[in-house]
Amino acid sequence: MRTELDARMDATMAALTGEGGPLPLGTVTRFGRDLPCIAAAPPTLPAYFAHFCAQHRDLTFLVAGEERLTFGQVHDAATRVAHALVDGYGVRPGDRVAIAARNSPSWIVLYMGILMAGGIATLLNGWWQSEELAAAVAEVAPRVIFADPPRAKRLHGIGTPVEVCDDAEPLEVALDTVLARAKGGTLPALTGDAPATILFTSGSTGRARGALSTHFQVMQGTFNFLASALMMQAISAQNGVVATLQHATLLNVPLFHVTAEVPTFLQSFAMGRKLVLMPRWDAEEAMRLIEREKVTYFVGVPLMSFEMLNHPRRGEYDLSTVTDFAAGGAPRPVEHVRRLDAELPGSPLIGYGLTETNAIGCGNWRSNYLAKPTSTGRASPPLVELGILDDAGRQVRQGGVGEIGIRSAANFEGYWNRPEDTAACFTAEGFFRTGDIGYLDADGYLFIVDRKKDIIIRGGENISCQEVEAALYTHPAVAEAAVFGLPDERLGEVPCAVVHLSEGEQATPAELLGFLADHLAAFKVPHRLWLSAAPLPRLGTEKIDKVSMRRSYGELVDG
Repeated sequence: MRTELDARMDATMAALTGEGGPLPLGTVTRFGRDLPCIAAAPPTLPAYFAHFCAQHRDLTFLVAGEERLTFGQVHDAATRVAHALVDGYGVRPGDRVAIAARNSPSWIVLYMGILMAGGIATLLNGWWQSEELAAAVAEVAPRVIFADPPRAKRLHGIGTPVEVCDDAEPLEVALDTVLARAKGGTLPALTGDAPATILFTSGSTGRARGALSTHFQVMQGTFNFLASALMMQAISAQNGVVATLQHATLLNVPLFHVTAEVPTFLQSFAMGRKLVLMPRWDAEEAMRLIEREKVTYFVGVPLMSFEMLNHPRRGEYDLSTVTDFAAGGAPRPVEHVRRLDAELPGSPLIGYGLTETNAIGCGNWRSNYLAKPTSTGRASPPLVELGILDDAGRQVRQGGVGEIGIRSAANFEGYWNRPEDTAACFTAEGFFRTGDIGYLDADGYLFIVDRKKDIIIRGGENISCQEVEAALYTHPAVAEAAVFGLPDERLGEVPCAVVHLSEGEQATPAELLGFLADHLAAFKVPHRLWLSAAPLPRLGTEKIDKVSMRRSYGELVDG
């Protein structure tokens, strides 16, 4: 049965996107059908930056420690970076230009400048080790990589030019060698179908694939989020609650993740929203910044709000400006949802989206989330359509379980130089196959019940089991290895491994974990590793039986 909040949301969105509304709809043809798009969205990201940075020119945009930058200052710096890329680095439209760095004003200005120069902003995972970075660089062949000092060390000898930017310094100092190359030449004219971004995803095969999106696709994803924000602001105003503070949010998720890139960072231009940067997560520091900067919206992986909720000094900080505590990347336990609502000033909400959908998918808001805390919500209007698919890509009956498909104008273009992977991830009707298994209830709420791909989600980070197994197999003592996820209260689930050693070989769990830490990002290293004296159990297909192993080793942990 449709809730009162659902009815109000639907009516408000219809007014926003209908004739005479601020976000009227148009159509775009893809997969042989007309899909809705937000006609008011600028065609390209540089046009978007220019419009809203002029509109909010004197408002504070970035806060990083004691450094404070306005929208105008950030846009001016990004324009100079764009000229430097064209004049001094020879960047031409379609060139990949990579960033390997932690969150900082330099990261943001480089991202903007790359797009304004016509380059493809290629976002390397800052937690990767040297081998992982080298594989991604080989995949997309960037013209140049901009890196902070720690990432630059990992990139040493990679074969691609690396420009080191000390992002611990103020913006003008951090980028001085880059800005010195600007000569004020002409920047390219771009269209919406020009390639814009490459973000990396961990598929079940263990390969880090580059997900390519056009300017139009990124803009549609951004404006779909903007539509939701305007919808909830309008409902709050109907309730007599009118915002008086500048919108502000913590930027506490890495910008190479789509959740930070699109709904957090890019949406902030249109909202005139202040971003308060956190180079590394710390629950008490987050609460201190919320109080100091009067943060109005919080988003992160579920672990983050959970840690604030349970922090022994939470009562010492004023968190009353926060209206919503949003999460994505993993589900919240039901008890956490209820405690968040009861003990924190804002309302809990959760979203579901993927890199390939430019983060849009579903949202479960406020009282609806409390009523259905195990659901990730309804399809996010006005662009998203959900499908529950069988193995052939056909939609199953209502209420049936199948693979979750997402169709929208914001879906990505494809995997860089991987046409077969791209073809396999879309149905003929244009649904992106998420690899997650779920069902829709009678009210259109999505419930995720399983994962089709061999992927673990640890605190919002995707981990390919096959990638970790492949790394284990490079150790000379390992004969068989199985990696699987086990539940964890803080992180949702964590990777665990079981290893059978080759005859006559010796290695301890600690030695094997240390070996992995030299080759994989820290979040991929198993939380626990067991040695099995016997060969690992197998199914009739000769595949290792991970289901029984997950059950038996899970009982060891629970016991």
